[in-house]
Amino acid sequence: MSTWKMAWRNIWRNRRRTLVTIAAMSIAVFITVGYSGLVAGMVSQFESDTLDFELGAAQIFAPGYQDRPSIYTNMADTPAILARLDAAGVVATPRLLGAGLVAAGDSSGGAALFGIDLERDPRVLALSEQMMHGHWLDTADAKGVVIGRKLAHTLGVKPGDELVVLSQAVDGGMANDLFRVRGVLKTTGEQIDRAGVFMTAATFRALLDYRGGAHQIIVKRPAVLDTAALKAQVVAAAPGQDVQSWRDLSPMLATMIDSVMGLIAIFFLVINIAIGIVVLNAMLMAVFERIKEFGVLKALGISPGGVLGLIYVESAIQVALSIAAGVLLSLPVMWYLSTSGIDTAAMAGTSMMGISIMSTWYAVFSPEVYLQPVFMTVFVVAVAVFYPAYKAAVIQPVEAMRHQ
Repeated sequence: MSTWKMAWRNIWRNRRRTLVTIAAMSIAVFITVGYSGLVAGMVSQFESDTLDFELGAAQIFAPGYQDRPSIYTNMADTPAILARLDAAGVVATPRLLGAGLVAAGDSSGGAALFGIDLERDPRVLALSEQMMHGHWLDTADAKGVVIGRKLAHTLGVKPGDELVVLSQAVDGGMANDLFRVRGVLKTTGEQIDRAGVFMTAATFRALLDYRGGAHQIIVKRPAVLDTAALKAQVVAAAPGQDVQSWRDLSPMLATMIDSVMGLIAIFFLVINIAIGIVVLNAMLMAVFERIKEFGVLKALGISPGGVLGLIYVESAIQVALSIAAGVLLSLPVMWYLSTSGIDTAAMAGTSMMGISIMSTWYAVFSPEVYLQPVFMTVFVVAVAVFYPAYKAAVIQPVEAMRHQ
């Protein structure tokens, strides 16, 4: 009789115990796959929302601007920097930055003013695709502005309403004008949500009488180039300027992304240790119930390695059935979580590390999400089974026959 056939018969001798063990491991796989997918989805959304809507992969500033932001601190050679970035195959967009007040009716609030290059910006950031109401900026509508969701709520405005913008012009005089709300953004970064006012670069220059270079250049996140290599390219294209990667600009997010896989592994380990104890207990009981049988097998010439292999084959069959059941159970759930997601609208508007929480939390549904839970289950079971398998392998036939 082959080892696999014998192992299959052995595991069903005590059907209840085998089913309980398989069920426990299946539930562990199901839970860890779901947890892995949801956490990976959360991190992916945070990273995407931050890099694709606000930070980009890297940013360039004039020296000193980050320490003391000022409309006068700018990069006069912006066109030359952009030309060198284009030549290096790095996609980037300039931004004009200012501050002021906005008012509508009896309400007012602080504003972060952004002057947008409408040709370059959509190639770098995805803000133009994040419209909750209305439309994105248009060069044909010089007086149209797009504002953040929370700012629109504070001012009580919607697309089509008028908005007064007040600031200080470059010459020190008062800068004010009447604009029309062209659109309202969905939840993005905290700063944009609370204070963002976007206008075309030409409108920004006309409002503030500004004729200098860009205050900020945002670099698009590449598909394959890593952060360090990209930063080196940008530094070469912008000598003398302050170049910062997204990790420099948002160290808390970078730390979270770096550590999340470790947290997932710890969670998996805790779950699988519990499962390992269940498996260890089940296999110890199975071994002690069959001590005389193992003694007979060894008396018939089965080597210790053969006994060890038999018990590991029994465990392998149970693990395979458990993984198959856990994966099959998780497939419809993960498909739903990755397509429909979890409604977090009640938390929308709150933020984590300065990143606004999206209204829907999607899971990642990919082979990678399944690999670590499956690997951890196999590893923990292999470790848990070793002791009972070793005890059965080294037992002496005479001692086994006398076992009560």
